[in-house]
Amino acid sequence: MTKIIGLTGGIGSGKTTVARRFQALGVPVYIADLEAKKIMELSSTLQKITDEFGDSILDNQILNREKLANIVFKNPQKLQKLNSIIHPLVKEHFQDWVQKNKEANFVIKEAAILFESGSYKDCDKIIAVTAPQEIRIRRVLERDNSDYESVMKRIENQWTDEMRIAKSDYIIENLELENTMNQVDILYKELKKS
Repeated sequence: MTKIIGLTGGIGSGKTTVARRFQALGVPVYIADLEAKKIMELSSTLQKITDEFGDSILDNQILNREKLANIVFKNPQKLQKLNSIIHPLVKEHFQDWVQKNKEANFVIKEAAILFESGSYKDCDKIIAVTAPQEIRIRRVLERDNSDYESVMKRIENQWTDEMRIAKSDYIIENLELENTMNQVDILYKELKKS
């Protein structure tokens, strides 16, 4: 039976860096945010989103993520509504993906809101990637070309590191790249044995 290992962390913590290392070691990795974006572009999903949020979030029949983000990250109820549309679709897609990778010893499901969405319940073990908040903010500002206020809004909509750590089986502290890679390599060996 293929084990499902959840990989989570706050925005800018370095989940993608850790996920890429696992991929380089041959582990199938499912990037939930990336798959959710693809699912949101499907016409059937887009219809559900516009039914809920209106056509103003579209530009030439294409979803304008920035407009949608401006709505949902300022309003927890609207964010919850969007998640109630997207999460069941992502869950179904993930289950199909696990079936396709059933020969693997374990797979990684990388999701920023693994706990918030409830999808941690489907995982056998959970890895939390952590980094001090000021470092995370700086990384996101450099990476996304966004402003401080919008980064803080997103952080406020996610669990804290302390909350994630309390519910995780493994912690990877991502401060310095080489050290982070070493932590992943050690954990990879441990997960292969279990």
